[in-house]
Amino acid sequence: MPQPPRSSAHDARDESGHLIRELHGVTLAQILEYLVAAYGWPELDRRIRINCFSSDPSIKSSLTFLRRTPWARAKVEELYIETRTAELR
Repeated sequence: MPQPPRSSAHDARDESGHLIRELHGVTLAQILEYLVAAYGWPELDRRIRINCFSSDPSIKSSLTFLRRTPWARAKVEELYIETRTAELR
């Protein structure tokens, strides 16, 4: 008898039923605030090595950098997806 497909980490859904990996309705500011609350600046710097997390970090300066730097934004979004997925499982 065939088994139902297993849901992967990328299939996790938020409280509204949206796939977390799609970042539906989640702004970059919300993502960053969530990660700072979850990890703090030192742990964010350890996980994603970018200067805006280590040198006088702030939401405002980090948002400015992340909006201009696609590779860094992608890393932040991926950490958010991983963290939210783990939280909801």
